[in-house]
Amino acid sequence: MEIRELATDAEREPAVPILRQLWTDADPEEVLAWTGDDRYTLFGRFDGDELVAVAGVRIDDFLHHVRHAWLYDLVVDEPRRGEGHGTALVEFVEEWADERDCDRVALASPRSKEGVHEFYADRDYERWGYVIETELSDQNL
Repeated sequence: MEIRELATDAEREPAVPILRQLWTDADPEEVLAWTGDDRYTLFGRFDGDELVAVAGVRIDDFLHHVRHAWLYDLVVDEPRRGEGHGTALVEFVEEWADERDCDRVALASPRSKEGVHEFYADRDYERWGYVIETELSDQNL
């Protein structure tokens, strides 16, 4: 097993179908575009030549918050779930973030995703608040 950064479009392309298992309403071109943002780093976990899981991370400082590595995407390919790939990627991201002087790894997750919450709680991630948002219509922009 190996984890490596997917830095080019050619390397990120095989990750698109896996990411679309999370972002089901995004088209492939849209997914490939956001993974190419220079502030977003995409890692892949490989079993031999097979890409089995991905993690997308961005380091940010937000106003009064300490330096965070924001885990935007963690997706294990559906048939490979339960094999420890997600855990391996989270541990990798934590080490990567620590090497870049981040104080925390953080993420947002829909309230309905209790399995996701349990996954992170088992790894000592603390739920401390809510993400509260509203969608703005085109006429308000």
